[in-house]
Amino acid sequence: MKVRRSERLIDMTQYLLDHPHDLIPLTFFAARYDSAKSSISEDLAIVKKTFRERGTGFLETIPGAAGGVVFTPSITDEEAQEYIESLAERLSEEDRLLPGGYVYLSDMLGQPDLLRKVGRIIAAQYLDKKVDAVMTVATKGVPIAQAVSYYLNAPFVIVRRDSKITEGSTVSVNYVSGSSERIEKMELSKRSLKRGSKVLIVDDFMKGGGTVNGMKSLIEEFEAELVGITVFAESKFKGERAIDDYNSLLFVQDVDTSTKTITVVPGNCFDK
Repeated sequence: MKVRRSERLIDMTQYLLDHPHDLIPLTFFAARYDSAKSSISEDLAIVKKTFRERGTGFLETIPGAAGGVVFTPSITDEEAQEYIESLAERLSEEDRLLPGGYVYLSDMLGQPDLLRKVGRIIAAQYLDKKVDAVMTVATKGVPIAQAVSYYLNAPFVIVRRDSKITEGSTVSVNYVSGSSERIEKMELSKRSLKRGSKVLIVDDFMKGGGTVNGMKSLIEEFEAELVGITVFAESKFKGERAIDDYNSLLFVQDVDTSTKTITVVPGNCFDK
């Protein structure tokens, strides 16, 4: 049954947004809307132009009999910076300061709209890396990893600090916690990651970088390749961090427990 062009454009746009990085043949859309390929091509040209102008992403046309279109989500630097600045303001609220100088993040990382935008911002930094898996450590990094994996169309894997019988056999490493300087252990199911995979590490908060460094060691154990590290927020750290090559969306610049004030600014992700 034929549909009007306006309806076709709406449905086509939604389908592309829901299937990032998938190769979608023109014949699929032609059959879906009972329309000629020439009409579908004209519609896709409109969508492509709108995506580009709005900073939604890129629509690539693959020629040939087995070709089609591939949508790659993205975001403009201007929109990303504006959003990160708004998050910095929210994170600077004094009621977020917890005993010990920790910053409360759980409510923010439980908001779907925030996670969608953060996932899109992080994913946009690695569009040219062909990421095979997004890695994080349980538990607070999981929603961020899930959001990033959606926009990269790559699975996410969860590193754990304790054994789970449902995980089967695992690979484990010992690492030094950067903040407490204790020796701790983390492990990952052998079935979670294929040898040679290109892995992106994401986490919610970083102090000394020990946890992230532990995940780097796990990646090496799996003979996989680390393509990047991004944390939602980082704080000042007295001493030498376990890692030095990473991106952060937010930077907790100062914490004053006596006045219960926090100063948060955008991280280094836009400096590179």
